[in-house]
Amino acid sequence: MSDAQARTPFPSPEKPNGRKLAKAIERAGEEFAAKNLRFTKLRQMVYEEIAATYASIGAYEILNRLADKGTRVAPISIYRAIDALLEAGVIHRLESKNAFFACRRMDHRTGRRPLFLSCEKCGAVGEVDGQHIFDLIGEAADGADFKARVKFVEVQGLCPRCAAKE
Repeated sequence: MSDAQARTPFPSPEKPNGRKLAKAIERAGEEFAAKNLRFTKLRQMVYEEIAATYASIGAYEILNRLADKGTRVAPISIYRAIDALLEAGVIHRLESKNAFFACRRMDHRTGRRPLFLSCEKCGAVGEVDGQHIFDLIGEAADGADFKARVKFVEVQGLCPRCAAKE
């Protein structure tokens, strides 16, 4: 594997093994505890469905996956769990698709904001440091005497795996 492949911000398309998923759930629990939030069983189950995929996933797909496993909940309960996961910073929302993906960096406490990279072909979502982009947006907005409220920047294109296939 090349250095570029080893450093890719895109998760592997293979379903994470139990140990890797358990580690992600443990880290999410730690983030909840650090923010004095409760990591309830439902929040954990919703997080697990989101973290188990390399792509973004919608609320109703989460609902269906839980139902397939025998857990029936109302859509509002899924949305409340998603809101809590967003508040804890363990997932992000991909605005263009109204879908969610697991935060794989968990180092946002530095104040640096991520740039979301979304593959148009396979749906993989990666995040990289995008602070310089936010700084440029801020400078441009200030120059226009405009108060920008940019929460994220999302870029669509092809991930390294899909680009290599073309």
